[in-house]
Amino acid sequence: MTEFYEEMKRLVAGGQQAAVATIVRTKGSTPREVGARMIIRRDGNTYGTVGGGCGEADVWSEAMQVLQTGTPKLIEVDLLHDHDAEGGRACGGLMYVFIEPLWR
Repeated sequence: MTEFYEEMKRLVAGGQQAAVATIVRTKGSTPREVGARMIIRRDGNTYGTVGGGCGEADVWSEAMQVLQTGTPKLIEVDLLHDHDAEGGRACGGLMYVFIEPLWR
């Protein structure tokens, strides 16, 4: 986790805008546990993970909105049903992810 905070510090020191996504609650089976974090930079690149696949894509998309508005949000990521052709969401759980802007 130390590397994660060093990355956050580097981004802030460099004046780069990013969002931080943190899993704050889960229900059922999820790919990552509470406390997992991911940084999403304005250019779309990420550092860390909240689980990969379609669920992480949902978090990425919401983080882009947080970067535009500057307003943090709590989202629910539904991994209960098989929504895509490849079966990528069939974990069987829900993740609640808090996304907050990271900049000066």
